[in-house]
Amino acid sequence: MAGTIRWTKLRTCWRATDSRWLALPLRVALVVCLPFTGLRQVAGVESSAIAGIDNVATARASAASPALPAAYRSIDATTNVEVAAPAAAPKPKPANKNNPFAGTPPHLIFSRLGLYPVFPTGPGYYSAADVLLGNYRKAPPPFPWGRISLKPFPFYDADFRYLDDPKNTYHMWSDVLKRQRLGAGWLFSTGGEFRDRYMNEIDSRLTPTINRYEQLRSIVYGSLYYQDDFGVFIQYLDAQHLGAELPPLAIDRNPSDLTDLFVDLKLLEWDDHPLYVRGGRQELALGSQRLVSNLEWGNVLRTFQGARLFRQGEKWDLTGFWLQPVVPDPFHFDSSDPRRNFTGIWSTYRAQAGRFWDLYALNLENSNPVAVGEGGVVGGTNVTTLGTRLIGDLDTTWLYDFEGMLQVGRYSNQQLQAAAVTTGAGYNFKELPLTPQFWIYYDFASGDSNPGQGGKFGTFNQLFPFAHYYLGYLDLVARQNIRDFSMQLVAFPTKWIYLLAQYHNFHLAQARSPLFTAGGVPLRYDPTGAAGTDVGDEIDLIVNFHLTAHQDILIGYSKLFAGSFIRRTGPDVSPELFYLQHQLRW
Repeated sequence: MAGTIRWTKLRTCWRATDSRWLALPLRVALVVCLPFTGLRQVAGVESSAIAGIDNVATARASAASPALPAAYRSIDATTNVEVAAPAAAPKPKPANKNNPFAGTPPHLIFSRLGLYPVFPTGPGYYSAADVLLGNYRKAPPPFPWGRISLKPFPFYDADFRYLDDPKNTYHMWSDVLKRQRLGAGWLFSTGGEFRDRYMNEIDSRLTPTINRYEQLRSIVYGSLYYQDDFGVFIQYLDAQHLGAELPPLAIDRNPSDLTDLFVDLKLLEWDDHPLYVRGGRQELALGSQRLVSNLEWGNVLRTFQGARLFRQGEKWDLTGFWLQPVVPDPFHFDSSDPRRNFTGIWSTYRAQAGRFWDLYALNLENSNPVAVGEGGVVGGTNVTTLGTRLIGDLDTTWLYDFEGMLQVGRYSNQQLQAAAVTTGAGYNFKELPLTPQFWIYYDFASGDSNPGQGGKFGTFNQLFPFAHYYLGYLDLVARQNIRDFSMQLVAFPTKWIYLLAQYHNFHLAQARSPLFTAGGVPLRYDPTGAAGTDVGDEIDLIVNFHLTAHQDILIGYSKLFAGSFIRRTGPDVSPELFYLQHQLRW
């Protein structure tokens, strides 16, 4: 069955190129990459258990919880979210500025995520393989995919330009797949990932259910660029979800599809820095990823379709876009939702290495009937988000992160007025053994004081975020109607072992508004507010082993100690999660 679905979707993908402006590059990219996809028959997949996009809210909600208020029953549930990842290592600069491929493909310097660790440097062993082979390095290697299993950026922004440096001494077996010159001006790269994750969820989704399953994710990508003038990038995804007791979510399963298929075209040189337009299907990750993320942790990556302008300057970076979210469909080739349009301008100022100042304006227009307003009126939504963010460090010792977000717009027949704010401070004890680092945070996202009543609606819309990374790895909390006091401790027993411990104290911002899952779906609700606001306390533990340049093992455990709100609004459960993940990238 799974194999049939996979081949059907590939045929649909091929036919979808007819009479489109990207028909030729799309089909060429398919032919180039299909030999590497490893299409296979996978037995035992229960396709009948798949939860459709429109049913995600039902799948995630507790059957024993009271009925939700009309204002929330039709909220769009397609922005399902899982964990994000710690910040990537700084991108290396091209070794030779006279190299015609020094800026090819176009790469962006990513802002740090919140809660970022400061990874150790200096001489030492940077992987388990280094220890076994006695490879004592004078400095850390380039780490093009980052230093732990969870990477916070798409594959198209993995930077292998260090390979162009004739003095480079860091080599991997996968180097032959990267930056291969074809003819006079062409550059070809390919690569991918295989990831296997075992999950054991106790009291899954706040129900008395033990949900055990395995997730397999295979990614293969290819890019072909002509100097820095134009290029094509394509990425294939096969995401399998095996053996679960509960129906899969939209981010769990999507056999054989394309997450990326875009063309980059350099329009002009602006102050000696190129301005590009990117058209087609593409992942998107911006700033802290509290609002816009490609969902690296999810088995199914989040992606969009449309156009994007971007320029990276010496200190100022600018991105403008018009995109439509792509809706995952396990049985057909994914397509975008034409009734949802996401537009925005995002600028970043980099005063110095490691310090970022973001300014942005975003708009999400959703003409689907997803909101029930005052008097039961059903309608769409229009959300404009204005925000700013400062993040960085002082001498890699004092760490800081601030982000403020204001939302205005329309929720059915109500006026939207909402806000969210994050404030975090940390300290890096870089002179102590294990290099411990401590963060303390406060997160607030507004809720509605009287859902479905009055002319105003006050619940913050988290858009397309990496909620789990910031709000607990159990995925039970969204950046909507929440107050979260949290702490994080990170340590490095060696340069290739990463330990993380988090604590969260969750309270609802408004007692009469629901608790939302990480995907923005209402989960528990008390219309009277008598259950209070105490959601509970969560602990999250992670250890990551960097085995080789290509492989990591990630082990995690999470538990929620339920508060009065959960005990009074449904089954009195205290969810737990254990997971084990192995990932291979090339």
